[in-house]
Amino acid sequence: MAMLSAPSVPSLKPARRWLGNAGQRLFRSDALVQADATPFQVISDDGLVQLRYYPPLRDTEIELDNGDVVPVSTRPQRTPLVLVPPLAVNMLIYDLFPRRSLVRYLRARGFELYLVDWGRPGRAENHHSLATYFAEKLPALLERVREHSGERRLSLHGWSFGGLFSLCYAGLGQDPDLANLVLVGTPTDYHRNGALGKQYRRLSRNLKWLRRRTGLRAHDLNPAWLRSPGWANSLAFKLTNPVASVQGYWNLVKNLHDRDFVSAHATNGAFLNDMVAYPGGVIQDIIHYLWVDNVVARGQLPMPGGGGQLSRVQASILNITGAGDPIVTRDCSHAMDTLVGSRDKSYVTIPGGHMGILGGATAQQESWAMIADWLCQRD
Repeated sequence: MAMLSAPSVPSLKPARRWLGNAGQRLFRSDALVQADATPFQVISDDGLVQLRYYPPLRDTEIELDNGDVVPVSTRPQRTPLVLVPPLAVNMLIYDLFPRRSLVRYLRARGFELYLVDWGRPGRAENHHSLATYFAEKLPALLERVREHSGERRLSLHGWSFGGLFSLCYAGLGQDPDLANLVLVGTPTDYHRNGALGKQYRRLSRNLKWLRRRTGLRAHDLNPAWLRSPGWANSLAFKLTNPVASVQGYWNLVKNLHDRDFVSAHATNGAFLNDMVAYPGGVIQDIIHYLWVDNVVARGQLPMPGGGGQLSRVQASILNITGAGDPIVTRDCSHAMDTLVGSRDKSYVTIPGGHMGILGGATAQQESWAMIADWLCQRD
């Protein structure tokens, strides 16, 4: 007599994989993060700010996200390159994935590469101003780069506020050996900044009226009251594109079976969810110099005493903006064109938002090679 076969039991492996990935993403996400894998040396540390040096890669080639293979140059570029980040971010964005790492790519192209890490300012640093970074700390750090590299000529790569710091440093007019500025998503005219610019103009009118009536300025307040904590900066960044933020978590739920997707989500989250505080003094300067008086749009530096002018900037400039960037629009950034004294200026707009134009897949395809080629041509 024929035997009846037992009904098949659905495999429990997919469910276990889904639950395992969900549990690790929720409770042990650090183990999933792929960022910050490129070796570096700390060559300066004042207890808050560090200066990193990335030694030559040991690989003979690196692979990019799109499958392209880049041979590692055995001939270093003569002019060292210093990455100047903005405040409020952690450094993971510069080395986010092994196959999408800006520091790894630039090192492969032969650049003697340094990166400034502004650290995590505590309440004791609430007195720090914008000028603390571009007029005090950055000059000392660049001098350390020169000592370490043995070269006087330097190039700076600044993203967002890091680009503004780089531009203002050049505007001090004290560094004749500053050769090149790569400025990515760098603000200049805050009142010509799309939807945000409208809010800045409205705020400027209201606070100027208050100033005329009462004499009150942002700098009259206790800087501790204006400190912006890291969680608030993370939230503000996400609110610039709330739909994408929600979509990202929905995509995670749909792809919890995929370990690689979960790891990538955790890696991006390690950057987005762990932003750094703005010192209160920096917020005072942002309100007074950038939002209300919009001084950079007039070629002035955001600092007391009127030291420096953008007309003193003589370095070659490569300006990169994002077509979909709501934080720093093309018009906001390109306003520097008539203000700087540089003769060699290039302006490029690529697809992407504020983060994507630095470390996203689009930037890897649209701008990384262009930046490296532009610098090599001027080496």
